[in-house]
Amino acid sequence: MSGYNVHEGHRGRIKERYMEEGLDNFSDHEVIELLLFYSIPQRDTNALAHRMIKEFGTLHDLLEADPRDIERRCNVSLNTAILVSLAAPLSRRYLRQKWGNRPVVNSSSIAGNYALSLFAGRVYECFFVICLNSQNRVNHSALVHEGTINEAPVYPRIIVETALRHKANSIILAHNHPGGSLKASNADIDVTRKICQALKTISINVVDHIIVAGDRYLSFAEQGLLDSLII
Repeated sequence: MSGYNVHEGHRGRIKERYMEEGLDNFSDHEVIELLLFYSIPQRDTNALAHRMIKEFGTLHDLLEADPRDIERRCNVSLNTAILVSLAAPLSRRYLRQKWGNRPVVNSSSIAGNYALSLFAGRVYECFFVICLNSQNRVNHSALVHEGTINEAPVYPRIIVETALRHKANSIILAHNHPGGSLKASNADIDVTRKICQALKTISINVVDHIIVAGDRYLSFAEQGLLDSLII
């Protein structure tokens, strides 16, 4: 019983600290420890939190992991694994909804910041099509592919179908570079050219292509890279 009281006192102090300060001054393992309180009652979770982060290398990679991998690699219950894995997609949904319903995206800076909300925390390369109506309001942001951009032939067909399905007047392409480089690769430029050419035949404009790396972005339109691709 005395050990249980010690743990309860520790949990109480961490919860109180969160209530007073938020998460800003928490270390990574303390963030996980706080989450674990709600799936693992009456047990010291400090060592487990350290072990889980060590297993995946960083807090970021742990939060982005598949819950089945967390369950297996950290020897925790599926309930615990699901709770931990909810944090990243919840944060993305929160960031998207901060933009409100059908935001107006009418500049490269707005497009870049909107794209940042789509890619927050993602560890795999993803490709989005942001469909805009004639007033530059977002009709829909569609995740059209996960994986590398090298499979260029698949993109024009999928993106034409997506643009038509969501009644786009114009579109913004967006993908991320999880490795951190903001430089547009030859593959990035080549696939953008193919998409521009395919959409031109159905009178839908590509107004920008945003590359996201962490909390930074590169806009093809700002860099003048679209000019030679839209012919």
